Amino acid sequence: MALFDDVLKKITGKQALVGVMGLGYVGLPLVREFTASGFRVLGFDIDEQKVRMLNSGKTYIRHLPGDHFQKLIKAKMFEPTADFSRLDEPDAILICVPTPLNKMREPDMTYVESTANAISKCLRKGQVIVLESTTYPFTTREIVQPILEAGDAKRKLDDYYFLGFSPEREDPGRTDMTTKQIPKVVGGMTEKSGKLATALYGSVVDRVVPVSSCEVAEAAKIVENVYRCINIALANELKMIFDKMDIDVWEVIEAAKTKPFGFQAFYPGPGLGGHCIPIDPFYLSWKAKEFGISAKFIELAGEINTAMPEYVVNRVGEALNEHGKPIKGSKVLVLGLAYKKDVDDVRESPSVELIELLQHRGAKVCYHDTFIPVAKPMREHNITHMKSQPLTAELLKSVDCVLISTDHSNVDYALVAKHASLVVDTRNACGKQPKSKKIVKA
Repeated sequence: MALFDDVLKKITGKQALVGVMGLGYVGLPLVREFTASGFRVLGFDIDEQKVRMLNSGKTYIRHLPGDHFQKLIKAKMFEPTADFSRLDEPDAILICVPTPLNKMREPDMTYVESTANAISKCLRKGQVIVLESTTYPFTTREIVQPILEAGDAKRKLDDYYFLGFSPEREDPGRTDMTTKQIPKVVGGMTEKSGKLATALYGSVVDRVVPVSSCEVAEAAKIVENVYRCINIALANELKMIFDKMDIDVWEVIEAAKTKPFGFQAFYPGPGLGGHCIPIDPFYLSWKAKEFGISAKFIELAGEINTAMPEYVVNRVGEALNEHGKPIKGSKVLVLGLAYKKDVDDVRESPSVELIELLQHRGAKVCYHDTFIPVAKPMREHNITHMKSQPLTAELLKSVDCVLISTDHSNVDYALVAKHASLVVDTRNACGKQPKSKKIVKA
């Protein structure tokens, strides 16, 4: 009991040093909130360039300005490092690393495993470890705990260290709600672990939602993303159905959402993007097979959503054909490289796949996205040779088709509608423009 009390006293007194592993879209917001609440933070990342950028007053994420973190560094509230031998220093370590899918669409736990191994090498008595990476139920119990306890009989939960799971709930680019305001679901491997993790997050966020186990917390995050994945797939399927009926799905959704109960609007698009929705549901369907269950809704939604880029490119081909042009040799301008509006995040962006599909069919493709001046490297795609082109009347007149993939707010869609000879709009971005045969919704 003495160990639990000592750690709890450190947390409630804000004397605990917090370690954040992974200084990306999840880790940096946590750094911001913990330091704002008076905690000192030691941030870890394997990418030494990110560490150098932070130390020089720059960041690689648009909505998280570098000068804010530089002030924290100067005030000795935050220290970014690539030195993992220092993992014995923090009293609490929050793991915020990627959990992608491999080429077989199976969970790739490489980052979680390597991070847990790095912690295990330095694990000391009294540390609280919390996994934040979205994953399938039982990950904390079956992967993280065994690694932390491997080779040392003294490392027992509650007697030596504490372990929990608290899923990240970040929505990059959102301005109406901060990390502090988003309720934090927290589950512990033991009751004591849960209480310590709850106390830790309760010191920095407005509301903590304690649950009975890590498995419940892991499942809760998966359910959130499965819900969105399935409903977006439904919207995408309705788009294809109504397109054949010559009915505007966007107008249909706007009419349907006037019902004050029983309906929540989801919108179609060119495919799923971001790190969560295109990936996380498959973590659950993969794990379900271990229990002899087929997650039919998830698999069907995945089929529909992953087929959307091909559908959009076919619509581009049809639209060009109506104008007497083939895809091969046509110049196509893709508007928006990010996966969602007003962010610089390209993770799993359907725009990248659209570009590659169009190039494969012989189109000459360029893109415009002021949030991403130069294409960023991605795990399974490589268009880093491409740069954003200035959106001018001359550019719009010079291309055969403008494909709107991301509806950034800073784009002049009136200019696009006026000067482009053909627009294929996947986001209803030109919905407020006068109806025209040269604007095709897809």
